[in-house]
Amino acid sequence: MSINQEVLQALGDIGVPVSFQNYTGKANTYITFFTYLDKPEQHADDGEIITGHYVQIDVWSKTDYTDLVKAIHQKMLTAGFSKQNFYDLYEDDVKTYHKVMRFFKEVM
Repeated sequence: MSINQEVLQALGDIGVPVSFQNYTGKANTYITFFTYLDKPEQHADDGEIITGHYVQIDVWSKTDYTDLVKAIHQKMLTAGFSKQNFYDLYEDDVKTYHKVMRFFKEVM
């Protein structure tokens, strides 16, 4: 299973649309995600044996997204990801709150 499939599976029942990189629907609250870094984490016998997948999940909302962020965090932890960092933004041009959530997962 690809890392994108793992994210989609983890967030499949979150209650808002989840889309890889770009969302084109009409919902006021939605999630996009992408991998911002894949890199070798461990080598053996001249080959990569563990890959680190660094994933960013973006929550976009016109209203308070606190409960949604908590649910995403828990679902990602349950799926084997670990938290890297989270931060809040406000996109003034589209009047939308934006939560950036970065996670990491090692895969053999």
